[in-house]
Amino acid sequence: MLTTVARALRGSKSITWRSLSTSSYLSAHGTSSDPVPYYTKPSYYDSRALPLPDVPYVSELNPQQKVLKEKEAGSWTQLTKEEKLALYRISFNQSYTEMKKGTPSEWKTVLGVVFYFLAFSGIYLWWHRTYVFGPVPHTLSDEWVAMQTKRMVDMRVNPVTGFSSNWDYEKNTWKK
Repeated sequence: MLTTVARALRGSKSITWRSLSTSSYLSAHGTSSDPVPYYTKPSYYDSRALPLPDVPYVSELNPQQKVLKEKEAGSWTQLTKEEKLALYRISFNQSYTEMKKGTPSEWKTVLGVVFYFLAFSGIYLWWHRTYVFGPVPHTLSDEWVAMQTKRMVDMRVNPVTGFSSNWDYEKNTWKK
């Protein structure tokens, strides 16, 4: 469609063929001889969730590894155990069991994170009680609660199954 429009407008002085052509911009879209930036390539990483990475662990092979890769194309029964392990280490840094193993000092990290969150929670609780909550209302004082309880007993509030049902009015004490 672009070429049809370009041919129709070819005679026009305001729009030229060069302004409608995309061939001059191809170098900006990857056909240039510039190398691909490293951050656009897939990278190797060990992960228990994805144990097969997109690229091998070793990207630049040394001469010994090149000879080993050539031997890999042949029969694997002719390879020794060390050579098979070396071939594995070209593709992978760690085995799955090595990834799962963890480190001997991992408990220190876990304990440090737990203490960090406990300290943060304690500081947050202190800040909340100091600056967010107001003073404790007077109705929560021991004297007020005692007066309120006496008043509820005197008024015989819910005498069948509720509060006053636990009060012995003859002995003037709580029932056991």
